[in-house]
Amino acid sequence: MSQKSLANLLKAAVIVAGILGIILYCVVFPLEGSSLAEKAGNGCFWPWMIFLWISAVPCYVVLAKFWRICVSIGQDHSFCHENAERLKDISLLALGDTIYFFVGNVIFLLLNLSHPSIFLASLVVEFVGFAVCIAAAALSRLVGRAADMQDENDLTI
Repeated sequence: MSQKSLANLLKAAVIVAGILGIILYCVVFPLEGSSLAEKAGNGCFWPWMIFLWISAVPCYVVLAKFWRICVSIGQDHSFCHENAERLKDISLLALGDTIYFFVGNVIFLLLNLSHPSIFLASLVVEFVGFAVCIAAAALSRLVGRAADMQDENDLTI
């Protein structure tokens, strides 16, 4: 597989993830949330929707940063310091969003705007966010080291 086709495949994955995120945040969450809020009757729909929409912002920033990595891959600049920085940013965004999601879930649980089963289910989402954080941090380090090695190789005759 060439660099160009790999980059195009990764870009397609970013587009699909973005579309699925829009469907999830703009269709699924509001529909399911309104039916759950009607059953609970405690007025927790809008606080939860605002909380979820805020949690979507770092996800789309991550997709934008990953798109830039895909462009670099397509230009055959896979191992560059810019990509290492982008991966580091992705790691920090994932960590921040994971912490935000965890703290928000705890607050909603303490304010009786959530159910313990929702809190437990959200731990899976938080684990995935933490896994993305760790993977991006590791890749950032590896890409940075590969970029350093490539720079050294370019300087030798």
